[in-house]
Amino acid sequence: MSIDHWNIDGTWTLFLDRDGVINERNMNGYITKVEDFVFLDHAVKSIARLSRFFNRIIVVTNQQGVGKGLMSERNVLEIHTYMCDEIHVAGGTIDKCYFAPNLKGAEDDMRKPNSAMAELAKMQFPEIEFEKSIMVGDTDSDILFGKNVGMKTVRIQTEEPINIEADLTVLNLNEFLKVV
Repeated sequence: MSIDHWNIDGTWTLFLDRDGVINERNMNGYITKVEDFVFLDHAVKSIARLSRFFNRIIVVTNQQGVGKGLMSERNVLEIHTYMCDEIHVAGGTIDKCYFAPNLKGAEDDMRKPNSAMAELAKMQFPEIEFEKSIMVGDTDSDILFGKNVGMKTVRIQTEEPINIEADLTVLNLNEFLKVV
């Protein structure tokens, strides 16, 4: 499992999904408050080490629980502040977290696999080049999101059914770190 031919250097951007990649995913609902947010094993240390390899690390996450009224945008922001603070304490950096609060199929659908969150990241960080970016996710929508804008894709193994193949599949962020 080698990605040497990708020629990753310090100008690359790493895009990460949140639930199922950074934290334990609630397969029957949503992470609605900080107390529900549980980091996956080695995720914090892996992101801290990945911060040394990538120019930017961006989190992109679908959060339609907001659109369903199960949580507020403030709840999501509190979770992201906690997540980023813990990663910062470990020596890492998340440059920005983008989330899509809308329901699936909304008129202005920001949800992955649509490219809206990638485009927002590029507007805020113009140096981002999608062909020099990697999307790490655990669902088909994450992989399609990356492919739709020309990124390399890495799938974290999951119980989700898989219909879209990623460029690389790993068990977790720690295994991804080892191949980078």
